[in-house]
Amino acid sequence: KSHSGIRAVVFDKDNTLTAPYENYTHRNASRGLKSALDTFGPSHVAILSNSAGTLDDPGYEDAIRIEQEMGIQVIRHNEKKPGGLDEMMQHFGDDVESPSQICMVGDRLLTDIVFGNLYGMLTVHCLPLCSGKENAKDNKIAKVVRTVENKGLYGNWFCGRMIRSRTLHHAVWEGEEKCPLVLDKLATHEEQIDI
Repeated sequence: KSHSGIRAVVFDKDNTLTAPYENYTHRNASRGLKSALDTFGPSHVAILSNSAGTLDDPGYEDAIRIEQEMGIQVIRHNEKKPGGLDEMMQHFGDDVESPSQICMVGDRLLTDIVFGNLYGMLTVHCLPLCSGKENAKDNKIAKVVRTVENKGLYGNWFCGRMIRSRTLHHAVWEGEEKCPLVLDKLATHEEQIDI
């Protein structure tokens, strides 16, 4: 944390922390979420979802259930990503002075990652947590769009290679060599690299 310049981490929910439309942390996300909570503290880790915490969530019932079940705050916001910056900044208050001090983690390039990049956040794109039967509840349109996003933008063809070659310098994060973002797969919890 002290080396990265990042003060808060915001996660997408469905297929990033949970199976689609579930309210408990997926087994494959629990280690990363615990690391973020241990590193940044519960007041500096939150969920920004395009379902829970939006106007599509009557009375914010889903957001409240997620907070109770997962122990992580859900940011209430009126606009879906790539909107919601004002509500996110208000959520963190004076502890976060600029969006560049936030790391946005998500599985969708055209919502989570575009949202973060539009405002200068450090972004971490992850592959969807679930597949097959476990992913049965996933929004059908989102599933198709996610596949097209990943194959089109990450594929080994001219446009995919061009996009990946134009990575922009981040305002506060000094890069992978000085501050790695990937947890060592072989490290024990105590030996993990802090982001």
